Amino acid sequence: MPRVDAALRAAGHELVLLADGVGEDELVRALRDAELLLMCYTPVTARVIESAASLKGIVKYGVGIDAIDIAAASRRGIPVVNVPEYAEETVAEGAFALLLALAKNLKPIQRAMDGKGWVWPAAHWLGLDLAGKTLGLVGVGRIGSNLARMAQGFRLRLLGFDPYASFGSFIERRNDLRQMLAEADFVSIHCVLNPETHQLIGEAELRAMKPSAFLVNVSRGAIVDEAALLRALQERRIAGAALDVFAREPLARAEHPLSALYAMDNVIVSPHLTFYTQEAMARLEAETLARCMEVLEGRLVTVKSRDPRLRAQRKDVRFAD
Repeated sequence: MPRVDAALRAAGHELVLLADGVGEDELVRALRDAELLLMCYTPVTARVIESAASLKGIVKYGVGIDAIDIAAASRRGIPVVNVPEYAEETVAEGAFALLLALAKNLKPIQRAMDGKGWVWPAAHWLGLDLAGKTLGLVGVGRIGSNLARMAQGFRLRLLGFDPYASFGSFIERRNDLRQMLAEADFVSIHCVLNPETHQLIGEAELRAMKPSAFLVNVSRGAIVDEAALLRALQERRIAGAALDVFAREPLARAEHPLSALYAMDNVIVSPHLTFYTQEAMARLEAETLARCMEVLEGRLVTVKSRDPRLRAQRKDVRFAD
């Protein structure tokens, strides 16, 4: 994040830049005298936190906090904060774009156009109207709610499964996940990854879906049992999927558990980029810098996330409600 780096240097702070995937030992050495850790995907273990004697805060420039040992940070009274709001509508737009692409058969049609130059109407190109179909949301937080608002304009019926969220009357609540999956023509995943949601969509849940239904995941790959999903797709037990996230990233054409997805016309794979727009990146940089300055200036750190792991913090934080 060049703008954040430049602003921190301009404020008189010294930066130590480390490569993605830095090892635990190197991270321990780098943090020996550091006051702030700004990270994205690098695991921040209890050992890393406990060895950083001067550390005042950990800022995740993004949403997911699964790589951070938050309990270890809390034991030392070190606030942990993320940037949850920068891409709420952005990711929802990305999910809806993937949903539309599945419904309209855009991947196989584009492949055929690239290879042949033109195609004529045929049964295998038939797409679907969205109007009158049912969209099931697994998670009705910020992103799920934004997707629901967009889907209303396309006259989709909306169902929601989320034990912890309250949502508007235009979304029909379902307290049984498999019941909702059985009703939905499209299923879009928007819950956070935690021990409760790990492989929430497993073999039984995929079998509950209609053979004509599509799955969209822009949240975290491990929320889905990916081996079970691959089997369901290969056996045509669901109609297709669009995936922006994977339990093991990056996805690869060879020597990856999901390499077979590339060849499937009914599957769209995206490189974890539904968040990546000019506007979202500008918001991310501004919010990240604000949190960094709060830590470095000794002010209370603003927690905007509703994640209970961050809301449980009690030292040097304030909650923006």
